[in-house]
Amino acid sequence: MPENDPLSRPAPRDVLVKVKNLSVGFARGEILAVKGIDFELLPGEVVGLVGESGSGKSMTALSLMGLLPHGATQGSGSIFFKGRDLAGLGKKERRELCGDHMGMVFQEPLTALNPVLTIGEQVSEIFRLRRGMRKAQANKAALALLGQVGLPNPAEAAKSYPHRFSGGMRQRVVIAMALALDPELVIADEPTTALDPTIAAQIVWLLRDMAERRQTGVLFITHNLRILAGLAQRVLVMYAGILVEQTMGDFSDPLHPYTMGLLKALPPNPSEGQAGKLTPIPGQPPSPSDRFPGCPFQPRCPETIDLCQNALPPMAQVSPGRLVRCHRRPR
Repeated sequence: MPENDPLSRPAPRDVLVKVKNLSVGFARGEILAVKGIDFELLPGEVVGLVGESGSGKSMTALSLMGLLPHGATQGSGSIFFKGRDLAGLGKKERRELCGDHMGMVFQEPLTALNPVLTIGEQVSEIFRLRRGMRKAQANKAALALLGQVGLPNPAEAAKSYPHRFSGGMRQRVVIAMALALDPELVIADEPTTALDPTIAAQIVWLLRDMAERRQTGVLFITHNLRILAGLAQRVLVMYAGILVEQTMGDFSDPLHPYTMGLLKALPPNPSEGQAGKLTPIPGQPPSPSDRFPGCPFQPRCPETIDLCQNALPPMAQVSPGRLVRCHRRPR
């Protein structure tokens, strides 16, 4: 990274990402996938973003990267990266930012990789295009990076095509590509989906090690709360496009009924001596086109009161670092 780069690495505890009142909509804002969320992320911090499918997690991530799909637009709100408002950046500046300072691990690695190029070609291309390296130098850098993410025999792996790799190995390649330019922010969108528990644990360890050693900020998106234990310092719980709770990574004292429901819906883990049946959350999440004057979780909530139907509760601080959006809390 050039010494005169205005986005050079921040001081250890400076805010890396600040999101204020972010909304993302479709159909000219008639359908809202994200509805005015706020959060911060620090260097070296792993923040989990959890919720059911359709809660707005991926739209939030794509907003940060400037990769919203066709038809989606950012409405209200601002995204600040190291104090800089990203709304004012042109396409070229945003592209440079995403390459040098921000990286993303996409949910499905097989579709994120080019099937007609070898793994080595795809990784080395990043160094040639973004760092101006010659082919031999870029190939050497690619092999070193593939080794860092734990691929066995990187030289042979570099000659292979994506379809010859297992899901876990392809995910490691996608992570390598996200880390190639040593970004300060990595967004991991469901990086362990469809992976067996052993490989998923390796991916989690890799991201945690990266955050600790490189002081990289990580936004880890998932619907599986269990996988965040021991990884995330903070967890943001999202429902129907809004944040309903900010809690600690160990989930020792969940406050919102939705968070409690997600924990109860986790399948028992026999390896941890757990037994019994899971308890699903009744009902279905609302559609992004639905509008509620009150709490969107109210139709499914076991603790609902009349006020829940008519007024959306504010996000209230219960203790340092603990926030909840519920009329029944704080208690």
